[in-house]
Amino acid sequence: MASQAARHLMEALMESTVWPVYSPFAKMHFGKGLEAGRAQGEARAVLTILEARGIPISDSDRAFIRACTDLGLLDGWVRRAATATSAADLFAEE
Repeated sequence: MASQAARHLMEALMESTVWPVYSPFAKMHFGKGLEAGRAQGEARAVLTILEARGIPISDSDRAFIRACTDLGLLDGWVRRAATATSAADLFAEE
């Protein structure tokens, strides 16, 4: 009887589009995946803004931006990319 109830619960979870994340392991790794995806998106935004504004960026700076995982830093770069006149402006200390 209990195994049938467990089976129904598992089937309901499998059909759901929302997966519960309960274990510390799952929370840690699920969260990292989301942060990595957000960081990639922010890096892409920085590069897209610079490209759209016609600001040249070296391959090494491009790689540096893509490798960054600090969401706060990337957010700052997105904001600076909107007004920068060169790639150096992006990385300048305020």
